[in-house]
Amino acid sequence: MRERGRTRRMLGMGARTGGALLRSRMGRDAGWEVLGEQLFNELSELKGPAMKLAQIMAQWDDLLPPALAEQLARLQRQARPMPWQDIRRTLVDQFGDLEAVFADIETTPFASASMGQVHRATTHDGETLVLKVQYPGLERVLEQDLVQVRRMMRLMRWMKVPQARLDAMFDEFADSLRKELDYRAEFEALERYRSRYADNDGLRFPEPLADYSGDRVLAMRYLPGIPMREAETMADEVRQRLAANLGDWLTEEMFTHRELHADPHAGNFATDDEGRLIVYDLGAVISVPEARLRSMMLLLGAAIGDDPMGMDEALRSMGGRQGEGAPLALYRESAAAMRPLFEPGEQDFSDARIHYRLREISPRVWSAMDRLQPPADTMLLSRTLNGHYWNMVRLKARLDMHARTRPLLAWARETQ
Repeated sequence: MRERGRTRRMLGMGARTGGALLRSRMGRDAGWEVLGEQLFNELSELKGPAMKLAQIMAQWDDLLPPALAEQLARLQRQARPMPWQDIRRTLVDQFGDLEAVFADIETTPFASASMGQVHRATTHDGETLVLKVQYPGLERVLEQDLVQVRRMMRLMRWMKVPQARLDAMFDEFADSLRKELDYRAEFEALERYRSRYADNDGLRFPEPLADYSGDRVLAMRYLPGIPMREAETMADEVRQRLAANLGDWLTEEMFTHRELHADPHAGNFATDDEGRLIVYDLGAVISVPEARLRSMMLLLGAAIGDDPMGMDEALRSMGGRQGEGAPLALYRESAAAMRPLFEPGEQDFSDARIHYRLREISPRVWSAMDRLQPPADTMLLSRTLNGHYWNMVRLKARLDMHARTRPLLAWARETQ
């Protein structure tokens, strides 16, 4: 990766973002769209942790200014690829003479992300593979980039997030990135998931290939699919099967296997004409402790039941909610905004009224952050579920969340 000027450029991005926040707080035009374009251009080239953080932020459709969210979302589907000659060096380090191993490697990437990009290849036996190639030099610049990301995250102190919480959030973020560099762990995750769901016709995972994989290259058998973002325009019955498969998978992952795929942006998923869910990337898999899952379900149950004191008790049991004075009115507003999704019968995730209400209360949530303080060790789990909520929105999913959550809520209450 290009190291020249990285620190200066990242500091510049932080300064521009801080300036936009300051103008917004002063009631002036923050210039979110211009800032978003600048961040897109810079991060597309820099790659690494800062781009990953921006991709995460882009999933917070209900919190970011729409103009900024739209520009950052481009990083999930339009990020500029790294030049082929740089990627080729990594492949040569792995395989030596590429022509002896492959009949062809496409120099234009199949997909481009924050930590690596994917190239399609053909073996001399005529088999089509995809090669996930880690960006060269990423391990070398990762730690210095993370120092700058920590500085950028300090901007959240303007939103009354205490430094101790920011430090915990940063540690979780940094740990997840370091794990994403471990392609051998992802290889094992693919094998585990393929075995786990071998009899599930609604899920598909690419097959990892040991003979073509190494520390910085992960080879998989080519598994074609329709990107999830394109699935938004497919026939309704296909979208609904895809949404149901996604919902079933997330539920089974958490409540049966105590794991969760923790990178929900749409570029990691695809489908086929039958609405099966195809999961391409397993670089971010986290454990979901039973106690944490139970507390989150009790929080959801209290929200559905319009029990603000129960919501406060659940937050405290999770290690959140610091200070005096429970924001009961805010609990009620938050619960009222999301409760329609959990009414009996199929509910439409694309119901714009829900999004508007969530966006309306977001400023009050941030203003009460000094008292709310969600536990830092749930931030990745919460971000993942929030990201999949927006995947459901884009699919125009109609699911009976009341029926889906009743047994889970009963489990949480019985095991208190």
